[in-house]
Amino acid sequence: MRAQIQKTYATTPDDIKPSWYVVDAQGLTLGRLASKIAPVLTGKNKPHFANNLDCGDYVVVINCDKIHVTGRRMDQKKYYSYSGYPGGLSETNLRELLDRHPDRAIKFAVKGMLPKGPLGRKMLKKLKVYAGAEHPHEAQKPEVLEI
Repeated sequence: MRAQIQKTYATTPDDIKPSWYVVDAQGLTLGRLASKIAPVLTGKNKPHFANNLDCGDYVVVINCDKIHVTGRRMDQKKYYSYSGYPGGLSETNLRELLDRHPDRAIKFAVKGMLPKGPLGRKMLKKLKVYAGAEHPHEAQKPEVLEI
């Protein structure tokens, strides 16, 4: 008599039902916030995680302009962009970035924690970051994600 063989469960795209979460970033540390958001975007907090599929949820971050960093990072942390032309390297620090584009600091931090390639770019599109307390995603009924 043979033993019953159980088949391995493989997640399919039909099994994935994304949820919506909202995070209030007021007073939270930038890196610690990003390290909590990245697993939710990848879907590693779910039992049916598959690393070849986008199993993650949508995350809406509000009050990103009131983020906190430790030490002298406001002045010492640099962000670089290169236009492709000679002499086209531009550099800005975190303080200037938060003044001009407050949402980009969180996006850059989370982007570094996501997989590289097309799947990581697809996951990053599920991150919605807003400077104020209001966001246009109330119709999705987002749950509060405690961090």
